[in-house]
Amino acid sequence: MANAHVVHVYFVVRFVILSLFFIAPGSSRPWPNTLFSSLRNETIENKLCTDTSCMTIASSDYGKMILQLPFGVLYPSSVSDIIDLVKSSYNSSFPFTIAARGNGHSVRGQAMAKDGVVVNMGSMRSNTDVSENTGIKVSGNSSLGFYADVGGEQLWIDVLRTTLEQGLAPVSWTDYLYLTVGGTLSNAGISGQSSFHGPQISNVLEMDVITGKGDFITCSKNTNSDLFYAVLGGLGQFGIITRARIVLDKAPNRVKWVRIIYKDFSKFTKDQEHLISVDGFNYVEGSLIMKNSPVNDFFSPSDESMINSLASENGILYSLEAVKYYDDQTINTIDEELQMILKGLSYESGFLFMKDASFFDFLNRVRDAELLLQSLALWDVPHPWLNLFVPKSRIMDFNQGVFVDIIQNQSRSSSGPFLVYPINREKWDDKMSVVIPEDDDDMFYTVALLNSAGGAKDWETIDNQNTEILQFCDKSGIMVKQYFPHYSKKKEWMKHFGNKWDVFKERKAQFDPKMILSPGQNIFNSE
Repeated sequence: MANAHVVHVYFVVRFVILSLFFIAPGSSRPWPNTLFSSLRNETIENKLCTDTSCMTIASSDYGKMILQLPFGVLYPSSVSDIIDLVKSSYNSSFPFTIAARGNGHSVRGQAMAKDGVVVNMGSMRSNTDVSENTGIKVSGNSSLGFYADVGGEQLWIDVLRTTLEQGLAPVSWTDYLYLTVGGTLSNAGISGQSSFHGPQISNVLEMDVITGKGDFITCSKNTNSDLFYAVLGGLGQFGIITRARIVLDKAPNRVKWVRIIYKDFSKFTKDQEHLISVDGFNYVEGSLIMKNSPVNDFFSPSDESMINSLASENGILYSLEAVKYYDDQTINTIDEELQMILKGLSYESGFLFMKDASFFDFLNRVRDAELLLQSLALWDVPHPWLNLFVPKSRIMDFNQGVFVDIIQNQSRSSSGPFLVYPINREKWDDKMSVVIPEDDDDMFYTVALLNSAGGAKDWETIDNQNTEILQFCDKSGIMVKQYFPHYSKKKEWMKHFGNKWDVFKERKAQFDPKMILSPGQNIFNSE
């Protein structure tokens, strides 16, 4: 997929081929006699779209690098519609693949189903039938505390709005909130709160899941626990999440939001590791600042100019970002508490910046940047992202070999953001499917190279740089693990999962034996 002409030709050819199999929309027999014979069910037939508009959306994603055309897109209005679809495939002599698509924010076609069916989970958000709509319901009791039962199709931004009405909120977040609950729980769901509360998957009490057999199962740590642990971080391989019970806590009103600049990577990481080891901040992340880094609206124009000048002198800077929550009870002491926490940090003198924001505005901070990029036609572009978990013991080597020798020295204009921050290992449950570095460090680092390939930039150039980074890590013995992993060969997946592979494979055979679900991950259908 090198250019728009190729994409256009691809669709023309594919739809000519499809026309040999499909009758016009609205007809009573829209599928081939073999592949979709078991789907001749009025409910599913009425909700399966094969129009060009449906197919085009489902064949691409946020990454804009992969193009895979499905045979159809299901727009379910209830959980039972999805169950019927999965059972139709599982019970058929010709099972077809199925991918649940949340908000389409995958970057490598993970939510696609070539020649299969994509389930548009978002269509259930518009269902007004209370008996069928999973929605967002806030509850609580003495044993569990407060929690929200949330449909897998729901967006985290709506979870935030609904829970805040009750003075409550989830404790762990992603940086971007316009993602579905089912989508983030299928990966892990990480952000600057992960060191204090764990990833989002560590804050789930219970789930309803449709397995690859079409079984509808409620699971938790104590009930159907094999499925519970398999699905969390399981890349959609074992089931489709239709409801998750999320831990809630009392929500703060506002936040003190701090950014601190470092020239020395060692001091930067030491301060980060200290801050996630003590009681103080509620959120800690970090990022790279390079010459021509994207404008960050946190800083005033004069501060931005001063930081860019320092970045030009040093080539690369490191920005520690931290947040402390507060409310009406702590409003008179928050500034004093903040000064005590910051005391002793080794940042550049005169490069501490602070602002006050509402809790909602802080959590929803990426939305403003998104709207700006959309207005400039810079959002809907290829995103050759590389997300890694790096062992703490090798983060200095990674800085020199990747941040300095590859990213900085190749003199490309930064199209980040580039994030780097530590996470406490103890907050992760090893029984879950998600993979983190296999070592004894008490922490590991998240590195997110969130490139955008807009304008004259070629996403393949950035992707080649990502490959170079992975090759450097391999040759240097830095045992990184990919977050949002992407591999083309089974042996690479086996290496990725490491000592979890056998259990992962056994759970696949248990819950999706015909390998129907999430083919776009290319785990069990690779060579």
